[in-house]
Amino acid sequence: MIGKIKEFNFKSLLILNIFALILNSYLFNNFIFIGVFTLFFFISLFSTKNGIKIIRKLNLLQNIRTEGPANHYKKSDTPTMGGFFMIIPFLIFLLIITINLGSLKLFLLFLTIFGFFITGFLDDFLSIKNKENTGLKAKEKLILQSIISIIFILLSYEKNLINPTITISDSWGINVNIFILPISFLVLVGISNSVNLTDGLDGLAAGCSGIVFYGLGTEILIKEQQELFVFSILCYAMSGICLGFLKYNSYPAKIFMGDTGSLSIGAILGSISLLTNSIFTLSIFSGIFIIESLSVMIQVGFFKITKNLFKRGKRIFLMSPLHHHFELKGVKEQKIVENFWKINILLVILGIVLKINL
Repeated sequence: MIGKIKEFNFKSLLILNIFALILNSYLFNNFIFIGVFTLFFFISLFSTKNGIKIIRKLNLLQNIRTEGPANHYKKSDTPTMGGFFMIIPFLIFLLIITINLGSLKLFLLFLTIFGFFITGFLDDFLSIKNKENTGLKAKEKLILQSIISIIFILLSYEKNLINPTITISDSWGINVNIFILPISFLVLVGISNSVNLTDGLDGLAAGCSGIVFYGLGTEILIKEQQELFVFSILCYAMSGICLGFLKYNSYPAKIFMGDTGSLSIGAILGSISLLTNSIFTLSIFSGIFIIESLSVMIQVGFFKITKNLFKRGKRIFLMSPLHHHFELKGVKEQKIVENFWKINILLVILGIVLKINL
């Protein structure tokens, strides 16, 4: 590690992830995990490296929002829509497994991720076409996400693929009955938009996603349910993809994932957690995503309330999401990302410890 471990960078995160996967492989006596991670890490490296050239040739470059931090203007014209080169390999892998296993669960998972992928792709494409930072309007994006989520949730619930008892541990669960439907909607749409909001600093969303996917894959393994094994494999594949992309997305980013990547990543996390009854643990693993999202809601809510009360809106944070607040406080971008990664690692450790000991 560079600078006598003062810097926790891409290489540090990769080494830690590989070490954790080797430990998993030893504990569960199955080395397919490290194999899947390694395969998709190199697939992601190859596709992203070549994707940058394709995106530059097509002139698919990022537009920076004017209301964001001023030091982000230098990031204008960075290749974007990199999520295309992350999600397509995963969808191909998922489709192959779905066809071979003939699983309804996997088929619904594929359709849901593909729907969010198209939504993100449209948003990115229109943003570039209109030469603005926003493509689809917020309401339009939410409507598309809602339609896809409702179809997935209702079909899954009808086929008993979503468990109304939210598992906290092997001996403890909360039966929410029909309320599992709005909870599922909140999980799927919420985590998708939360990853999207977190994707505001170089390497932040990609690094945190790689960590969360590792945690979710491990949590599913701990359940020791043979029928869920494939979902663990999918999580480790996505962890490899995220870290492969991170090679070119870490500061200074050579490519952004865009909504094509962030919305899809959130949809993968949310839908897998619903199909494997991992909602509780995912809520711990995804603490960074959730805090980022809450910071936006708190900022907007407080501004509206104070504007109605005092005729002048006030803010709690210098800027939201939270990572921008720290930027405006003078913290370097790399240091913010590094600290958020470290917190996310601790959250994954906490979630796994709770899963084992509760």
